[in-house]
Amino acid sequence: MVALPGVDPSWSARIDVPSTSGADAPGTTHRWHYLDNGPDLTGPAKGTLLCVHGNPTWSYLWRSYLAAGRDAGWRVIAVDQLDMGYSDRTGVFRRLAHRITDLEDFVAAVGVSGPVVTVGHDWGGVVSLGFADRNRDSLAGVILTNTAIHQDGDRPIPAPLRLALAPGVHRLGTRTSTAFLDVTLGLARPALDRDVRRAFRAPYRSVADRRGIANFVSDIPADPSHPSYPALTATAEGIRSIDAPVLMMWGPHDPIFSDTYLEDLAGRLPHADVHRFEHAGHLVQEDADTASTAMEWLAARSVGAGTVGGAAPTSAPAADTGRSTVPFTPLGRRLADLADGPEGATTAVAEMTPAGPPRMLSWRQLDDDVAAVAAGLTALGYGPGTRVSLLVPPGVDLTVLIYACLRVGAVIVVADAGLGARGLSRAVKGSAPDVVIGVERALLAARAFRWPGRRISVGSLAPAKRRALDVEASLGDLRAAHPTTDVPVPDADADAAILFTSGSTGPAKGVVYTHRQLSAMRDAVERTLGLGPGTALVAGFAPFALLGPALGATSVTPAMDVTAPRTLTAGALAAAAAAVGATVVFASPAALRNVLATSSDLDADGRRALGRITLLLSAGAPIPLPLLEAVQALVPAAALHTPYGMTESLLVADIDLDGIRAAAASDAEGVGNGVCVGLPVHGARAVVSPLDGAGAATGAPATTPGVTGEILVDAPHVKDRYFRLWRTQQGAARTGPWHRTGDVGHFDAEGRLWVEGRLGHVITSAAGVLTPVGLEQALEALDGVRLAAVVGVGPAGTQAVVAVLETGTTRRPHLADAPLAAAARTAARGRGVDLAAVVAVPALPVDVRHNAKIDRARIAAWSGRFLSGGRAGSL
Repeated sequence: MVALPGVDPSWSARIDVPSTSGADAPGTTHRWHYLDNGPDLTGPAKGTLLCVHGNPTWSYLWRSYLAAGRDAGWRVIAVDQLDMGYSDRTGVFRRLAHRITDLEDFVAAVGVSGPVVTVGHDWGGVVSLGFADRNRDSLAGVILTNTAIHQDGDRPIPAPLRLALAPGVHRLGTRTSTAFLDVTLGLARPALDRDVRRAFRAPYRSVADRRGIANFVSDIPADPSHPSYPALTATAEGIRSIDAPVLMMWGPHDPIFSDTYLEDLAGRLPHADVHRFEHAGHLVQEDADTASTAMEWLAARSVGAGTVGGAAPTSAPAADTGRSTVPFTPLGRRLADLADGPEGATTAVAEMTPAGPPRMLSWRQLDDDVAAVAAGLTALGYGPGTRVSLLVPPGVDLTVLIYACLRVGAVIVVADAGLGARGLSRAVKGSAPDVVIGVERALLAARAFRWPGRRISVGSLAPAKRRALDVEASLGDLRAAHPTTDVPVPDADADAAILFTSGSTGPAKGVVYTHRQLSAMRDAVERTLGLGPGTALVAGFAPFALLGPALGATSVTPAMDVTAPRTLTAGALAAAAAAVGATVVFASPAALRNVLATSSDLDADGRRALGRITLLLSAGAPIPLPLLEAVQALVPAAALHTPYGMTESLLVADIDLDGIRAAAASDAEGVGNGVCVGLPVHGARAVVSPLDGAGAATGAPATTPGVTGEILVDAPHVKDRYFRLWRTQQGAARTGPWHRTGDVGHFDAEGRLWVEGRLGHVITSAAGVLTPVGLEQALEALDGVRLAAVVGVGPAGTQAVVAVLETGTTRRPHLADAPLAAAARTAARGRGVDLAAVVAVPALPVDVRHNAKIDRARIAAWSGRFLSGGRAGSL
């Protein structure tokens, strides 16, 4: 065997194994090749990882596991299945049942003892599961990557496999030529290094070498008549009773083993931990760091420590936060109480329209509508645990659907349409909904992008269109159901919602809340902000529209493009406020900027409507004090609050305008290093994990004034977990009971929290560690600067500090003119920072949800290209 990149030559081994599979003549022995890091271990192994490749790879696929296992104290054995890799070509067609027994023969010959964790990929996943199912006494865990164990009879096998099986293509594509091998290796994201590609191809040089590839494809059980279908079915049903820990790592960009197969496996192994590597594909081991994730999981689940043949242990418990004992009142309880009370005829929810009167429902009408839709969902078989993707703009219909789903125990899935087609598609597919309820445009996307789940339309569709979009019912059909008088109380600790993040720091993440945590979120908002019955709220931010009925507050959605907050005009805001006599407004900083920009269009009635506002809330991004001062003039009777939170915990801290002024006045520099977000709200706690010299948050949690670190929070309303992002959740929860937010900041002497930016945006220059927000705010105070981004360019530890300024007058990116550059450098030196460059651009990239969070990582990468004189591309 030739030298292989990433493989220690000492790992390569061979062994003669007697065959008992029945595929061979009695007394037949085959020579197996395998990779084994056992000789590298310096002490007793914690157990053995038995890694089984699929088709058309070989044991080389698992090289990173051998290296990681050696460092973690695990023996890793990666086999070459017979007829594959460097193992013997047997001259016999080996079916699935044979291969499972072959693996058992190999393990017996090698003499593996102690706990065994099976690890499989592709059809090696099926073989490894067959082994796991039949060898429970030694089984300590199961790890699966992009595989399948069941083929739905109503669905064809994936198109690439149908093509590979087609007469006239099969032999030519899989054996005579290297086409099947080449196409599989071409699925890597990014493309494989040339030497790695050569290594994967090495055992398959001749037509005879590739006979196993052809036979593997032929052994795919495409339907129940296939000879291997019974073995596949027996394994698929048998694994349902596996109670050992299970980890599934998935690359969703796989044209063969899509999320459909992941969902099937998750249903058969419901206790499994799952991590989807969003950018990875079929060769997930090549595309993502699955090896270190596997080692982290083995340690977290204590696999190998008394788990053989027993129930799957849970992770080591975090410190008790008392979350499970928080009083629980269902989110919709107040809605029902108001419907039955004297307020029943008053407005509960309103939706402004571009033309014509607003659409309104009273509390009684809303409760009746929720009950009817809930009955309709139940009649279609949707209930506890059903995941329902709601692709409906904020307004009356979305409110009804949310509370109907919660009433029947379904899990609502909410993602911003503004994530864009690709971002929204990733979110919907990743949440694996059982049903998609959407407007026509969303259902068209569901068909185009092949989103999973059944379909329900919000509006009525013509029969032909209904058939084309595969719609089984409409919202009108649901409303026609006969509601029951029983209102079940959901399990407090069952999943209630998956809410997706804005995607401003990478692919949007699904954040899971239980019913108890949503209830606690409502209580925190009510106690902190005083929102409740009698309050009327203009909800320019979707979570507050969701919580309105739960709080007993009338909520109105203004006429605006919800995917672009900066489209909210002063006239639309005033009209919404006037429609329900609103006293409270929630709008993002970008929305407030446009409200101010269009305020000259307000008539007397509009100004009077805004004059009745007594509380204005704005959050989602840093809000400069001058912006708040200008807004105050527009709503003179309002207390201005800037609550701090995130999708993972809607409300963490809060401060009002007077508090911000006091914080600025008490700061020696008059501006503060970052944005002051005030004190933790009722029931919440916050600390920081100090940054080290490399900009990493490695310090012990503390509240020491003036120490910058990652912000950690704990509250009854913090999310339960990330959906199918096991490794991400482990990182966020590694300092139990705290949730690590990824934000950086500090406390001042009065205990107020200041936010200085994102951990991933910390700059490590030769002069030290720098956080961006404080300097950005100083730059935004300069004449002509609308928005500023401060980023680091170059290697960590010696990064150059670059300011990129959105001026509004620039048509194309260029180095800032001398006056602006001089003003920026002066402002930076006032904060002890030397700017390497000042760049003016027409616009800075911001997030979709708030139109305000700056994408500093993208700006930093662009700045590096721009300043080096290369082709920078668009920002």
